[in-house]
Amino acid sequence: MSEEQLLETPLAAEHVALGAKMVPFAGWNMPVQYTEGILAEHHHTRNAVSLFDICHMGEFRLKGEGSAELLDRALARSVADQKTGSCRYNFLLNEKGGVIDDLIVYRIAENEFFIVVNASRRETDFRTLSGRLGSRVVLTDESDRTAKLDLQGPLSAEVLGRLGIPQETLPKYYHFTPVKLFGADVLLSRTGYTGELGFELYFDASRAVDFWRGLLADGTVKPAGLGARDTLRLEMGYPLYGHELNETTTPVEAGFGGMLKLDSSDRTFAGSGALRGRAPEKQLVGLVLEGRRAARERTPVLLDGKQVGAVTSGAFAPSLGVAVAMAYVEADAARSNSFSLDLQRVVIQAENVPLPFYKNGSARKN
Repeated sequence: MSEEQLLETPLAAEHVALGAKMVPFAGWNMPVQYTEGILAEHHHTRNAVSLFDICHMGEFRLKGEGSAELLDRALARSVADQKTGSCRYNFLLNEKGGVIDDLIVYRIAENEFFIVVNASRRETDFRTLSGRLGSRVVLTDESDRTAKLDLQGPLSAEVLGRLGIPQETLPKYYHFTPVKLFGADVLLSRTGYTGELGFELYFDASRAVDFWRGLLADGTVKPAGLGARDTLRLEMGYPLYGHELNETTTPVEAGFGGMLKLDSSDRTFAGSGALRGRAPEKQLVGLVLEGRRAARERTPVLLDGKQVGAVTSGAFAPSLGVAVAMAYVEADAARSNSFSLDLQRVVIQAENVPLPFYKNGSARKN
């Protein structure tokens, strides 16, 4: 896709004015970093608070009698028992158990849901869900009229407090609440992709510039781009669609089998038969590399000289001072304590460690 064909969020001009380097991402022209660079943005998010433009994401709304039961059969994690006011990480699967998309479901009311999907999967998700849900309920795509900003970092609650939202009224982890901010209605959720205390704000797209400038006006808030977002999520072991998740990879292989409760429940959903009927062929592992040199996507993972897998994401981890990677390896090889990585000119050692790599995030702290 050429640059002329790329979509732009309502904040594209704001990013350019702040000196952002713009790059293609999922069909969108997005900021990868600003003038201080990825390392500075990463550390500012871990230690203070950063603002991310996530307006490229997709948002659907589902309404109608029986919405919960229908969505419960359409998605891999249970929806019927989800409480109003809560958010739940979930998966849209194909019939073979592969991940069409990973998404977040917000239960607005008994028969109303708000669903946040990845930008690159928006059309596929809408088509798939529409087919599974049928005509008894109404599914609408609100993406083009919805703006999404992520305020992430241990000082994020203080920033919202200074803007008139008392800290005691802020939602708990993976919950949401409606608020007024800058005179507009906002769905405010305590969610994010960084591992730090943070909030995601959904509001009318016509107010995007006002919100962006208003939040940055707080002296502690700085803008951050896709580069820092990626190193932050990688340190936490969070998957990125198209890397750790795709239509040939199951949630069980990605380490999310416990969320699906396949052994303790007889609940059926699209793809459940395939997941119950086969053992995982591969397993996602976390690797800490020797030194600072990063292993990129598709780097071969070796065990006793034989390739047993490949890296899906890799980078230098600024919070840890070492390079880390996630990789899929053959299920039988996943028990190994260490692997070798073939970086073409050199083979280096990597330790197999539990995820997340970074364990001091503030996301769940009160």
